[in-house]
Formats: sequence, C-alpha cells, structure tokens
Amino acid sequence: MARRRLRSSTVVLGGMGVLAVTITSCGSEPDRRCVDRITREVLPSYECDDDRRGGTGSYYYGGGKYDGRVSGGSFDKAAVERGGFGCSGSGGG
Repeated sequence: MARRRLRSSTVVLGGMGVLAVTITSCGSEPDRRCVDRITREVLPSYECDDDRRGGTGSYYYGGGKYDGRVSGGSFDKAAVERGGFGCSGSGGG
C-alpha cells in the first residue's frame, strides 16, 4: 500500500483554520438578551438601553430561550464568560 504525502500547502491551510477557530472562540461574547428580572420573559432590546429611564429589563447572558422565557444563564456576565479552545478559564474578551 502506497503512502500518501500531504502537500505543505494543505498542512498550512489546515493549521490556519485551527488558528482562526482558536482566536475567534477566545474572544467570543456570551449571548445577551433583554429580560424581565422577575418573570424572565424576553423583552425588546430598548427596555434594557441605558439611555431609557424606567426600562424594566436587564441583560441576561448565556442560557437559552424556551417559550419566550430564558433559563440556564445568568444576569451576571462574568458567571457565563466563555473560554474557548486554548483559552484560560477566565474567558475571553
């Protein structure tokens, strides 16, 4: 059975892909949704804007949305910071 040799360009391109994934995963931010703190219902983003006085929403990070409500995340961004492949445990960004 003959051995196949990989071309150096194939190896370089494959390595560049791995590097790109590593860099983008380290700097990625967790998902953020505007949510009512009591009911955990998803609200329009303008309810969380800092410029709006009396807005009822707060940003909720990570987790998922099920039937218009969020779960599995946190109102504390630091609690859900992601660390990608090759990143420290404190997360990126």
